[in-house]
Amino acid sequence: MANKQTFKTGEKAPESGTFKVDSLVDGGSTTQDNTEIEIEEGEQFPPSPSSNEAANWVKA
Repeated sequence: MANKQTFKTGEKAPESGTFKVDSLVDGGSTTQDNTEIEIEEGEQFPPSPSSNEAANWVKA
């Protein structure tokens, strides 16, 4: 299984596409967070939509 590349809140997207929250940066639970977002190349990743905390994003 390949390692998935993650991106933190505030980092710029390397490519356009659909991304989802993989985990919270502080290790908190994301069980309620299954939101997917569309982001354009160069845009910054936002905080988690459900908790408004810094998150790790992965390509959906």
